[in-house]
Amino acid sequence: QVRLAESGGGSVQAGGSLILSCVASGSIFRIDTMGWYRQTPGNQRELVATITEGRSTHYADSVKGRFSISRDNARMTVQLQMNSLKPDDTAVYYCKVDLLGPYNSGAWWGQGTQVTVSS
Repeated sequence: QVRLAESGGGSVQAGGSLILSCVASGSIFRIDTMGWYRQTPGNQRELVATITEGRSTHYADSVKGRFSISRDNARMTVQLQMNSLKPDDTAVYYCKVDLLGPYNSGAWWGQGTQVTVSS
C-alpha cells in the first residue's frame, strides 16, 4: 500500500510562517501531481497548491504570493512553505498525491495536519 506522512502543522500568530511536509512511502511506481488541500468544519475540501512531476505549480488565489510549494522527487516529498499567515488560513491541511503505474495508481490522501492561525 501507500502511506503519506504529514508533519509541520501547529499554531502560529498572524503574520507568522509554517512549513508543512509530506513524505510518500510504500509501493509506488511513479508520482504525478502532488498537492496540498485544506478543509474547515462544514466546508468542502479546497485546493491550496499543486505541483506536477515537471514542477509546474498552481495556487489558489487566496494564497498566491504567500505560499510556495516544492517537491523532491527522489525523496518522494512535497513541502508547503506558508508565509504571512492569516486567521483565514486556519484549517486541516491534507497532502494528496496522484500515482501512476501498474499498481496503487490513483489519488492518495494523508490523514491531515491542523494549522491554527490566531489574530
